[in-house]
Amino acid sequence: MTNALKNPTGIPFHYFLIKLLSKIHVNQQGEIQTSMGIGLMGRLASSWQKMEMAVNDAVSKSIVGKYFKLEARKTCFTTELRAGTATFMTMAYIIAVNATILADSGGTCSRADCSVPANQTAASPDCMFKPNAGYEKCVSKTKSDLVVATVLSAMIGSFAMGMLANLPLGLAPGMGPNAYLAYNLVGYHGSGSMSYQTALAVVLVEACAFLVISGLGLRSKLARLIPDSVRLACATGIGLFIALVGLQIHQGVGLIGPDPSTLVTITACTTTDPFTGACIGGKMKSPTFWLAMAGFLITCYGLMKEVKGSMIYGILFITLISWIRGTAFTYFPETPLGDSNYNYFKKVVDFHKIESTAGAISFSHFNSRAVWVALATLLYVDLLATTGVLYTMAEIGGFVDDNGGFEGEYLAYIVDSSSTVVGSALGVSPVATYVESSAGMKEGGQTGLTAVVIAAYFFFSLFFTPLLTSVPPWAVGPSLVMVGVMMMKVVKDIKWGDVKEAVPAFVTMVLMPLTYSISNGIIGGVGVHVALSLYDLGLRLIKWLNQMRKMVRNGQNQVSVGAESMVEII
Repeated sequence: MTNALKNPTGIPFHYFLIKLLSKIHVNQQGEIQTSMGIGLMGRLASSWQKMEMAVNDAVSKSIVGKYFKLEARKTCFTTELRAGTATFMTMAYIIAVNATILADSGGTCSRADCSVPANQTAASPDCMFKPNAGYEKCVSKTKSDLVVATVLSAMIGSFAMGMLANLPLGLAPGMGPNAYLAYNLVGYHGSGSMSYQTALAVVLVEACAFLVISGLGLRSKLARLIPDSVRLACATGIGLFIALVGLQIHQGVGLIGPDPSTLVTITACTTTDPFTGACIGGKMKSPTFWLAMAGFLITCYGLMKEVKGSMIYGILFITLISWIRGTAFTYFPETPLGDSNYNYFKKVVDFHKIESTAGAISFSHFNSRAVWVALATLLYVDLLATTGVLYTMAEIGGFVDDNGGFEGEYLAYIVDSSSTVVGSALGVSPVATYVESSAGMKEGGQTGLTAVVIAAYFFFSLFFTPLLTSVPPWAVGPSLVMVGVMMMKVVKDIKWGDVKEAVPAFVTMVLMPLTYSISNGIIGGVGVHVALSLYDLGLRLIKWLNQMRKMVRNGQNQVSVGAESMVEII
């Protein structure tokens, strides 16, 4: 038996086993460790630390280090690299999410792109809302355009923020404005009040106005004029709106659908009406819905444990399973469109050239009431959201001084607004600073080098368009719901005990999802606030008039007394 356990060296095997067991111990934390190999691991760790210190020291003393002020802000190259990676992982979901949301509008696709049936001479007027191979193919190409446009706008915005403002902030098309453009302005497959081209013109004009406001230094002053209750409720209302989009049948997980009696109801059906989305059969039995729920739980568990990139992991889990053909939840069904999408998906690496969205701006239908309402709404939302996020991120990073300002503030505003100009030219919704930038700052990011790293990651994403365009809506839906959850946290700051503050806030929050319009919520909230303020304004006016009357009466009495005194003297 002993001979059987001998190794080629002739030393019994149990000798090695005894020596190994003698070096194993359990530390105070209950972790099993072995002293065998500690020397090797220690030497490797020491070598790595020395190399890291050498790299950090070299970069800090270089032109790059001096430009980004690494030593002055007490950070180093590897810390900035880690911070940029963390921020990108937490905001990379926007690549697929933004493209999916904007593609729901149909983009630049129209009735002319619909396939004409063999027994007809022209496509039907409602071909965009029915299963139509030609229109669906156009939307699929548009989604590829929007993926590239999203990546380019995020890359340019983040790079400019890092190089010019020297702040560790990532930029990308914002959640909220993208939903407003897709579902309120253009509408699902072009059913809204304006075309995609006109909506991009609105974004461009709004961005130019925003740039002028930022350049004149009026941005923070104008933001202070908005009632606090409405300002806080806007973030919450937009969060509810985004969550509703993520729960719907066409744009999300399919939990909510139309109902003729109650307007909306729970669906998640295996069979739905292709025209209305109403449930036909198999309620709560949709395979894609339950797959989405599994991904949603993965995202939740990751966020509970503060795992970086939790949203990405949830999206990846759902997407990878949905790429398997021949299953009930595949994104590539055995149809002509499914085969076409699958063939493009198999390329994996491909640089897609933007064909339809870049430069699609049109001012031909700009003189309408809907356009001016949209312009005011986007400017208002941009003014509130981006200003608030920038200040919040500056506070988290410890950049705000005693006077309430921070280094690079002016250039940060300029970059933030000018990035939207670039985004509109590429064909996407307004670009904004992302709150996910806080993830990088928690990792130690303190300079614009973090933002440059974020931009580099977006650059590499340009070459994986076939994969990014194949993310199904039920993979994106859970992330939209989670974004809504995150945007709800400001509700605690609303003064619910004050009716004058609570009612406008409630109206703002409720109208956004229930009317499927962000602008309706803002207008309703501001209108109610003004109406409730009229009472106090009237009381102050009456009080002022009474004071003026008393002053006039006292003046008359003094004149009368003075006249009587003069008569007595005479």
